[in-house]
Amino acid sequence: MNAKDYKQTVDRALETYFHAEDFPFAGLAESMRYSLLAGGKRIRPTLVLEFCRVAGGDPEAALPVACAVEMLHTYSLIHDDLPCMDNDDLRRGRPTNHKVYGECTATLAGDCLQAEAFGTILRCSLPADRRAACAEILAGAAGLDGICGGQYLDMAWEGRTLSHDELNDINNRKTGALLIAACQMGVAAAGGSEEQMEAAGFYASAVGLAFQIRDDMLDVLSTEQELGKPIGSDAQEQKNTFMALYGEEKCAAMVAKLTERAKAVLKTGFDDTDFLCALADSMAVRRS
Repeated sequence: MNAKDYKQTVDRALETYFHAEDFPFAGLAESMRYSLLAGGKRIRPTLVLEFCRVAGGDPEAALPVACAVEMLHTYSLIHDDLPCMDNDDLRRGRPTNHKVYGECTATLAGDCLQAEAFGTILRCSLPADRRAACAEILAGAAGLDGICGGQYLDMAWEGRTLSHDELNDINNRKTGALLIAACQMGVAAAGGSEEQMEAAGFYASAVGLAFQIRDDMLDVLSTEQELGKPIGSDAQEQKNTFMALYGEEKCAAMVAKLTERAKAVLKTGFDDTDFLCALADSMAVRRS
């Protein structure tokens, strides 16, 4: 499959979740679906499915795992947009969840999506040991040493200039952790080898850092129409970013170097790497 096929497959599967029209908590389910089905490139679930395939597994069997990654990613976006965090008004070209449903419901929608992500994995038809491995990987990416820890550091270190290592520390958790998890969960869903798990992790680590640097660049170089959210907010809020630290030229060189490193490391664990190499290249030059 190509990237478009993967995205369509994931979008169709996500559409089947959280229909609760006849229940008293239908409003919460509607809020969850609002953000879950708001579009996006579906990079993380695509990585799950493709790494499952190249590790010798069945992507169809791993589809619930791919959906679970997107659920957890969506939870993180909803919470990231909240007034107590980044206080953003737009996400993917639409009003953020709390702007539509209120802060309380948006918070609960994020909480529920995180819980349902693990339930989706643990209830799927993969062998029990593979389900457990996927859930453990996802928990690591979501928790203290992952997204939550990264978000805390991002807030705790506001108002001072960060070093390269400190900036990396935040972004490795906020962005990189879930990308690594997506790739490694694909391998785990396939029952892949330790060598493949390691190669997937190294690929995702390089791609994840390149993705974040490109994100920082787009906040300066893109438009609100292209990006689907306000631009220039990083500078306005005096946030620590790679663009603020290094400028456009050096950031572009870093993205190119990391992308080449990601593609090279794939060869240590996989034979069929064309799609993953092309995906890394496309993310390096994305405009949204």
